[in-house]
Amino acid sequence: MSHKLIKVASLMLGNLLLALAVTAFIVPHGLVLGGSTGIALVVTHLVPLQLSLVVLVANMALFVLGAACLGRAFAASTILSTFAYPLAMAFLETLPLGGLVEDPMLASVCGGALMGAGAGLILRAGGSSGGTDIIALIAQKYLHVNVSALLWIIDGCVIACQLPFSDAEQTLLGILSLTLLTIVMNRVMVMGRSQVQLLIFSTEHETIRQRILGEQDAGVTMVPIEQGYTRQQSSALLSVVPRRKLWAIREMITEVDPAAFWVISEVSEMRERDLSRRAS
Repeated sequence: MSHKLIKVASLMLGNLLLALAVTAFIVPHGLVLGGSTGIALVVTHLVPLQLSLVVLVANMALFVLGAACLGRAFAASTILSTFAYPLAMAFLETLPLGGLVEDPMLASVCGGALMGAGAGLILRAGGSSGGTDIIALIAQKYLHVNVSALLWIIDGCVIACQLPFSDAEQTLLGILSLTLLTIVMNRVMVMGRSQVQLLIFSTEHETIRQRILGEQDAGVTMVPIEQGYTRQQSSALLSVVPRRKLWAIREMITEVDPAAFWVISEVSEMRERDLSRRAS
């Protein structure tokens, strides 16, 4: 139950951040935007309607289409964002947020960062923001096209429709916001999960193994290898550790074997086996 509550809270917070970014930073400065919100911006330029209402109607129409074509599992992951995002936007539209930032560049950066954080929280919780993603997923299912490429095409078309209502600066700053959205979203999705992977080659692998296990309280996997030049059989050590332990382990390896060779790479996520559950 607590896990489900955390997921719901993440979904609600993510949609609130998205709505805040749009109402406080994107719309007041006339920046272009993709997705269903970008479609709603085009409509509101042509018809004097409330932005949140147009977003709600667009999301509901796309949700019904997605539920019919993609099934119940998709509908369950999308239904909360379909309604929470426009409702949060409707509430924030009643607040005096338009003058929060005067500099368009700062508004672009803040808007992109907030949208990325919101989208990352939604995806991290296993949800979906819906919108024009639904069109791409349906096309992928029936036409077998690449989802990422189609999303870029759809967003490009939505942005192009906003060009008559935006100048060059607003267009470029809107594209900057979308770029920051992608960067921040990817970082939020792996936040707290990223680790560092060490692959260590040394003739003193047994001593290094014991010291990593004993001194650093980190796991080690022995990997059988064959040296390329001598064809001699040996073992390498594979260990995934937090960043804070990296410097100490490097110093220890150099102390044990100054000739040791190691490779360091980032790991986006590591899942440990629940040994206590297996034992029970």
